[in-house]
Amino acid sequence: MAHRLTRITTRTGDDGSTGLADGRRLSKSHPRIAALGEVDELNSSLGVVLAETLPESVEDVLRELQQMLFDLGAELSLPDTGVIGDAQVESLEAATQRFNADLPPLREFVLPGGDRAAALCHVARAACRRAERALVILGESETVGEPARRLLNRASDLLFVLARVLARAAGREEVVWRGLPPRD
Repeated sequence: MAHRLTRITTRTGDDGSTGLADGRRLSKSHPRIAALGEVDELNSSLGVVLAETLPESVEDVLRELQQMLFDLGAELSLPDTGVIGDAQVESLEAATQRFNADLPPLREFVLPGGDRAAALCHVARAACRRAERALVILGESETVGEPARRLLNRASDLLFVLARVLARAAGREEVVWRGLPPRD
């Protein structure tokens, strides 16, 4: 493989702009750059989850999700390329169903928590929702592939289920929302 990054400090962003893979430069405040940043933060959050001791099946699916998120970053950096397709979305759906099959049905909302790995998975889920919102904002002014939007929606579902799986694997009870307090 050729070296992609030979210089890390380029100083080209000192003017408040950054480059896309197609050579165009955009303001760092542009919605496309915001979406790229949110996807990067989500991927970094997954890296923190992966630093924990996890069941191998969870580790495998999170590593695959990281690859998909890099693919999504490529699509955002090369507009109109359509890197993300239905296969990735379907893969996340299948993983969510597979992991959810062994969990008890939900009767109440689950509060973020559990053991450390489960709590970090909830943090990644929240970052995923933020990345999804950034993609929706970008889609209000530019074309965003439907599979890309669906990928983030499915990823947040998967991360919620994985947080439940991790809490259960650690022997922790899920903390559920008590509901609204009675009105006086």
